[in-house]
Amino acid sequence: MTSVSPYDTLVFEGVQANSRRVNDMATFRSRKTSKGETRYQALVRMKGFPEEVKTFNRLTDAKEWARQTEADMKAGRYIPMAQAKKHTIKDMLTRYKTEILPRKPRSMKQQAPHADWWIDQIGHYSLAEATPSLIIEHRNALERKTSASTANRYAALLSHAFTIAIKEWGWMDDNPFRKISRLKEPKGRVRCLSDDERDALLKACQENGNPNLYPVVVLALSTGCRKQEMLNLQWGDVDLERELFTIHDTKNGERRSVPLKGLALEILKEHKRTRRRIDCNFVFPAPTKPKPADIDRDFAQARDTAQIQDFHFHDLRHTAASYFAMNGASLADIATVLGHKTLSMAQRYTHLSEPYTSTVVASMNDKIFGSQEHPSTANGQ
Repeated sequence: MTSVSPYDTLVFEGVQANSRRVNDMATFRSRKTSKGETRYQALVRMKGFPEEVKTFNRLTDAKEWARQTEADMKAGRYIPMAQAKKHTIKDMLTRYKTEILPRKPRSMKQQAPHADWWIDQIGHYSLAEATPSLIIEHRNALERKTSASTANRYAALLSHAFTIAIKEWGWMDDNPFRKISRLKEPKGRVRCLSDDERDALLKACQENGNPNLYPVVVLALSTGCRKQEMLNLQWGDVDLERELFTIHDTKNGERRSVPLKGLALEILKEHKRTRRRIDCNFVFPAPTKPKPADIDRDFAQARDTAQIQDFHFHDLRHTAASYFAMNGASLADIATVLGHKTLSMAQRYTHLSEPYTSTVVASMNDKIFGSQEHPSTANGQ
């Protein structure tokens, strides 16, 4: 009896190749390119569906794609590859900019250039050609010119665009980012004011001619709010009797209430009593126009007057968080006050709360075990 090899030699697209049929629906062909590199092509056939063909650098990837395609066909989730070949990455991102970004007005201005960058780099490729290796190549090139965090943000937009193309438009069946890992980013910057720096900065802000600067800086140090969250505040959002204010337009899209206590509360009461503009509802208004104040130049001037190096306005937020941590706030407390959706952003302040944590653990042990000694210690061993 003559045995039949699972491999049959044949000519495919003018190149000698090997083909292997693993079942009644999938066939895999290997071939050499003009550069001597091996490519693997998967062909999937199933009754009632058009034949699908896709090429991969690795046989394992070809098998996985064939398996998933067959499963999607059987489950009714199948999207013809013709759709992915019909539309380009430029088509996808152009539609994404038109239909999806307007749903995220806070992010649109920042993310539209990300989409344009991808269009310029790989927009001419079809969605079927959007392989992980293609995306990684360009993402890594971007990282070398900028940073890992920037490259990750650009990649996140492209990944979301693929997700929309799959779920809402039916243009493709798989997101190449499923096989792409995020670049490792450095730990977030934490620059906090020392006591002397804080006193010098507050003094310089008081002496500055901008009446909004000192109240805003005190509020930032007291609450950890972001600059625009404070500048966009309107008096209707501030409840001085209940000692809180409400931020409606936050970075994470969720409304939050912020307690007003101590010096910040007293300063805001005085700021309302002596405000120069009663025709504008902004708590910190521009001198003449009905819009929020611009404090960037005056803050930089006050910082330089106080002779503080390597410090940005956003570092006031880190300084406030460090105060919370050093005064016993838990990571959950810090995340809640600062408006973080997860605890990961608050993790950078963990080391500052260690003395308080140590006290908590010591107090708990003292209450439970009291002054009990270990038996071996009590016996003099």
